[in-house]
Amino acid sequence: MITLVNIALEQRKPFSKFVNFVNCRAMDDNDNAMIMTESKLVIKSHSQKTNIYQSLKKQSEYTMNHRHRKRAMQLPFWRRSLELLHSHRSFSPAIVLGLGFFLSISNIVLTEYVRELDVSEGVPVGHPIGYIGEHLPGADSGPPYLIVPVPGSGVDTDLAIDHSTGEIRTKVRLDRETRASYNLVAIPLSGENVRVLVRVHDENDNVPTFPMSVMNIEFPENTPRDVKRTLHPARDLDIGRYNIQRYNIVSGNTNNAFRLSSHRERDGILYLDLQINGLLDRETTPFYSLVIEALDGGSPPLKGQMTVNITIQDVNDNQPIFNQSRYFATIPENATVGTAVLQVYATDADVDDNGLVNYAINRRQSDREQMFRINAQSGWITVNKPLDFETKELHELVVVAKDHGETPLETTAFVSISVTDVNDNQPTINVIFLSDDATPKISESAQPGEFVARISVNDPDSKTEYSNVNVTLNGGEGHFGLTTRDNIIYLVIVNMTLDRELIPNYTLSVVATDNGNPPLHASKTIYLRVTDINDNAPEFDREVYQANVMEISEPGTSVLQVHAYDRDEGNNSAIIYSLMDTPETHSQWFQIKPNTGLITTKTYIDCETEPVPQIIVIAYDNGHPPLSSTATVLITIHDVNDNEPIFDNSFYNITVVENEPIGRCFIKVS
Repeated sequence: MITLVNIALEQRKPFSKFVNFVNCRAMDDNDNAMIMTESKLVIKSHSQKTNIYQSLKKQSEYTMNHRHRKRAMQLPFWRRSLELLHSHRSFSPAIVLGLGFFLSISNIVLTEYVRELDVSEGVPVGHPIGYIGEHLPGADSGPPYLIVPVPGSGVDTDLAIDHSTGEIRTKVRLDRETRASYNLVAIPLSGENVRVLVRVHDENDNVPTFPMSVMNIEFPENTPRDVKRTLHPARDLDIGRYNIQRYNIVSGNTNNAFRLSSHRERDGILYLDLQINGLLDRETTPFYSLVIEALDGGSPPLKGQMTVNITIQDVNDNQPIFNQSRYFATIPENATVGTAVLQVYATDADVDDNGLVNYAINRRQSDREQMFRINAQSGWITVNKPLDFETKELHELVVVAKDHGETPLETTAFVSISVTDVNDNQPTINVIFLSDDATPKISESAQPGEFVARISVNDPDSKTEYSNVNVTLNGGEGHFGLTTRDNIIYLVIVNMTLDRELIPNYTLSVVATDNGNPPLHASKTIYLRVTDINDNAPEFDREVYQANVMEISEPGTSVLQVHAYDRDEGNNSAIIYSLMDTPETHSQWFQIKPNTGLITTKTYIDCETEPVPQIIVIAYDNGHPPLSSTATVLITIHDVNDNEPIFDNSFYNITVVENEPIGRCFIKVS
């Protein structure tokens, strides 16, 4: 960049000879490029000097941003100067303009001045920036000016420069993010170059913006503290203190489980990391929804937000837990193989395979004879071999509950099974169920007094004691009773009304005891299932649904999916959806899928006709007779600009008096 140009012109002969000698020396910032010339120029008239200046001024359009190699010239200046401009366009325009302008002046040294101006972005059009010649030390650096914009600097399009005063104003609203500075060269009549730099200062006019509004990530629940996960950083087009300065977690950080860390790279972006701040536990908090905001350094700061949805992944960190640490059961010695003894039950707080529990008997520590077996899925313990009270009257089992994790966890419980003594001719109990298929079931519609099962008791030891066998019924929570007329045939009856939705199964125990000495007894367990009737109508999860749809939606556009459930089972709980025909609320605009409850548009809809149509959804079950319930759906139709404005009249005729004052209203249209 040329910073200093010295030009000396000597009039060695009287002006009548019209001969000038020109000595020129130009040096760049590093003193490593120099141009030296001494030439003789014959000027015949003042008009010729003016033409030389205008010719050299045209050549000044070349950029100043060039290095110059050392070159010495000993040529007639007027003939060679223009040739050099065409062959060496790297010469600084400052030199060219200086030489041209000062051909008419003798004994003057020319110096380049630098004028720096500052303006904030966003100022209104016409805002004054400053004067070119203000505060410059040179006495002859004032207006008028020849303005030479640096090519591509945007001076012509964005700035308005008064050549006569040197005042610079904005022509458009400046935007630092589009252009940060403007460069031009102003040349006064004195020929001294004024290099002008207009710097555009940043204002806080850009909001921090994340590349996406929602980000989904996952963490295993055993993730150690301080582990980082990189998040998408926000961007701000402003610079310096108006750029992004910090990030905050606004909400959703339950128990302060996470924290943020950030660091700024060379590219100026403040990068964001999410760190574990404590212990994660999926069983306590399986999901977090963090709202993260980015703030710049403005006052007040501008903010941008992003939602980070965090799913906590399960690991197998919970062992199964039995509902009892020790179980007790009694089984007669004549219990047949397959007889159910009792059910153990364990739960695991983990999910999926980590929470799936299987049961087993630890054969190394108990029941090596395999007198019992356990159902691995249900936990039911049953008799596996015939029992003998005289051989062993108490069996201690160690039951293991193990999950299906990659590294399985297990726990144990103790089961004490007592085998009761019976004689060879103990009472026997025979149960015949009185259902249509002779299975242990009863309809929930059964009324008190209705028969459930027929129980017969037999004791072969003594016919005289046959009628002295006492039969009792246990369990059922008072819903069932036992009746007999002859102590031989007993009937299980319904004592109280039943409700399958409250209690679907009952466990009844029939015990027969004779009057021998010692008395002999037998027991039989009845697992009674309550069958369903259609006594529950479908229930919607809400009475009123709200939905939104655009006015321009095509037929078939999804609006809302409703859901109803039925506490009955089987066909009684199968639900079919339909829409009530209500033309006054424009139900014909919509349709519903019978099996899924998905409401879609059936035809084109019109916000101007009905902005909030109301439809009624009916849910039927498949019972006999079917039961139903309804829910209301309010659908808000969002308007689009599909109607043009219409004047009240297509033609207006007005008469105005010619002397009406300015500003007087003479017509109002709408």
